[in-house]
Amino acid sequence: MAIEVGNVFEGRVTGVKPFGAFVALPEGRVGMVHISEVSNEFVQDIAAVLHDGDIVKVQVINIAPDGKIALSIKRLLPPPPRPAREGRGPAGGPRSSGPRPGGPREGGHFGAGRGGAGRPPREGGRGPARDSAPRVWQPKAPVRSDNMSFEDMMSRFKSQSEEKMADLDHETNNRRGGGYAPRGRGGRR
Repeated sequence: MAIEVGNVFEGRVTGVKPFGAFVALPEGRVGMVHISEVSNEFVQDIAAVLHDGDIVKVQVINIAPDGKIALSIKRLLPPPPRPAREGRGPAGGPRSSGPRPGGPREGGHFGAGRGGAGRPPREGGRGPARDSAPRVWQPKAPVRSDNMSFEDMMSRFKSQSEEKMADLDHETNNRRGGGYAPRGRGGRR
């Protein structure tokens, strides 16, 4: 069987380094399993998990233009069980069907939430700004990186990182009032 991305092989561990393990493959080739691709659990010390001479089942996840072969053990493992979310009803449904605290009640008025007792909604039909739950950044669905070069993966990582930082900066400025500095106590305007 040719060594191609997606193929599964059984190989012998030929060396263990702090960053990963080297595995002998058919055709006299060697690939590396990065420490992050060893297990579904966090691995602090790879030497506690893999040893020279171990026989492991690996999947080829990337072949770089320079011939380096990236392998994974964890992609062949069953996915880890997802813990049940607290405060959820049966089958992960909503917690309750009653009114939300601080949300609109009968007559369209807001209750005594953080926005104040009996305060009417602002213009535009929205309630007080602090009554809405804070937005939390959610990652986009991962893009498969089967045949991506290292440079492509780094470029994608950089753009995702910049998006996250922009979102965080935007949220931080919104919480601070968009750059407004109050008068007094050393604040400038």
